[in-house]
Amino acid sequence: MKLLKLFCLLFAFAFVKTAKAQQDKFVNHGPQLTATMIQGSIFLKDAKGNLLLYTVVRGEPAHLLAFNVKTKALVLDVPLPKSDGAWDLAQSTDGTLYVPGAGGKLFSHKPGTKNITDLGNALPNETYLWNLTAGKNGEVFGATYPGCRLFRYHPKDGFTDLANGPLVAGENYVRSLAFDTKRNILYAGVGSHAHLVAINLTTKEKKEILPAKYQDREFVYSLEMVKGTDGQDRLLALLTAGQTTLVYNLATQKVEQEVVDMDMKAVGTDVKKSLLYYTSKGSLKRVDASKNFNTAITLATDIAAATAFHNDNAGNLYVLTVKGKLLHYHTSTKKIQITALKIPSQPIPINAIMYGPDKKVWTGGYLAGGHATFDPATNKNTKYAGLDQTEGMSFMGSKIYFGIYPKGRFYTYDVTQAWNTVKSNPKLIFEEKDQSRSFAVHALPKLQKVYFGTVPEYGKLGGVLAMYDEANHKHTSFGEVLEKQSVASLASKDGVLILGGSISGGLGVKPERKEAELMFWDMKTNQTITKLVPVAGAAAITCLINGPDGNIWGIADGHLFILDVAQQKVLSVQKLYDYPPFGSHIWRSAFLAIHPSGDIYGTDNGKLFKLYPSTKKVEFLAENAGLMVMDPTGKIYFKRGTELWSYTP
Repeated sequence: MKLLKLFCLLFAFAFVKTAKAQQDKFVNHGPQLTATMIQGSIFLKDAKGNLLLYTVVRGEPAHLLAFNVKTKALVLDVPLPKSDGAWDLAQSTDGTLYVPGAGGKLFSHKPGTKNITDLGNALPNETYLWNLTAGKNGEVFGATYPGCRLFRYHPKDGFTDLANGPLVAGENYVRSLAFDTKRNILYAGVGSHAHLVAINLTTKEKKEILPAKYQDREFVYSLEMVKGTDGQDRLLALLTAGQTTLVYNLATQKVEQEVVDMDMKAVGTDVKKSLLYYTSKGSLKRVDASKNFNTAITLATDIAAATAFHNDNAGNLYVLTVKGKLLHYHTSTKKIQITALKIPSQPIPINAIMYGPDKKVWTGGYLAGGHATFDPATNKNTKYAGLDQTEGMSFMGSKIYFGIYPKGRFYTYDVTQAWNTVKSNPKLIFEEKDQSRSFAVHALPKLQKVYFGTVPEYGKLGGVLAMYDEANHKHTSFGEVLEKQSVASLASKDGVLILGGSISGGLGVKPERKEAELMFWDMKTNQTITKLVPVAGAAAITCLINGPDGNIWGIADGHLFILDVAQQKVLSVQKLYDYPPFGSHIWRSAFLAIHPSGDIYGTDNGKLFKLYPSTKKVEFLAENAGLMVMDPTGKIYFKRGTELWSYTP
């Protein structure tokens, strides 16, 4: 009996030790990036009459913050569950604060209290809530994506679909809202093909009021109602691309003027004098909206874009900027006080990952941007601020190349020198017109060239292939080489560049192609060799690597294909795993890397897996795993939301 007990103890010890050894293969290195990026903001008073400033700081989850304007103290900091941000805040006529969560949920909060209430999803299948505006008698209206829908919420009635489906057929975004109390009309800005729709809530009539000459724009991105000294109301409508604000007279129903470079995250008003306050190109300005905006008076300079205004109409104007600074402008004395609010930073999701030339793991952040490194030798995390959201990275020599969103911008950074955006390290090397993102970045050190594949701007189809020549610091764009497709992945072999396409374009446009193409590109002549479809019906080719057998291996919609470059043909196609149906878009998904052992590891569809080259069998190793890179020793790094993880096979 004693021998049996001893055997059991030894077996249990061995089992625990083995289990711990297995568990120790996975290491959580924690959040890599943090930010103090604020979004929806509003000034309002609590039940005691205290003036409070509410704002939302992005993160996973986002947090709703409140500051006492008089003392500048942070008086509220609560998370918004399952939401990484909120673009807007609105207060209803009954005093309730509403928060449109980025996950499709609507939250409510009574100012001055410590709690928020999750009201649930506004409308089925709507994953993003953008703008909110208050209506009458305690109601609020909201704008959604991807169904281009409008909702009404009232505590007694719950949620109502105002337009009974998409506000504009074929569009994805209702991006902005404004409510005309006098006429009982709700105005809605749509994208990514611009529309401005007036909904008469009394008659239920819908009317397009954006003149045809502006309908080639992307979005009606922001809307604001203002009054003029002539007694007429005006609707300000920000159009993108570009930064043009239309001044639309609601009495004459005509566009009176176009204003360039006006920040439209928020505007302020002087009720007594019917004056408008706004920010533009770093200045705080005041104007009579019934007059030409060229007559605007500059009140202050070196001011970031405003995201909230409050005028007590007793000589005090308060402005919150996107940089988290609270400005107090005395309209009588013209004195200015500026306070940098202490906004608590929040972890933000990892959006890009690469093993760099400095032997560190580089990560880029979503949506606030920024970069960080993790040093495996010291376990040290270092943050680098100054660049926007990185979609793709690669390196050549000591230089890292970044594909940056928005506006198709590309930067290079020399890791042997200090990170200093003021001194152009990183340096902007070129921009691609009408392009938005670059996930595919492929460096060829022997040629001293870096190739980039892009996704076009909102509402457009057709990415481009671009090349940067480090030797002469020149950029060449080869244009839309894959018709109506984005360039989602790149690889090369024997002087041939291989491009993997995606049928998706920018957000807000439906694909016209039915399946993704692959292209062979001659890097000497800069000409197309041939095109083919490696996986019938696949929406995107999101991964291309030089395989263990000398061929190119790729993944498209869960299928592995092997490509003979010399013969320009597909040797084999094999389904590895089930893949979800095509949704609104697909730009990237699969990652593969060859381990020193010869095995292949990858991530796709939220899973980390091992691929056996000889049998093409897949062994799933972990859930909730995205992106992936492998260091020279074979250690694998991947992300789980905000956290960087490593796995040692």
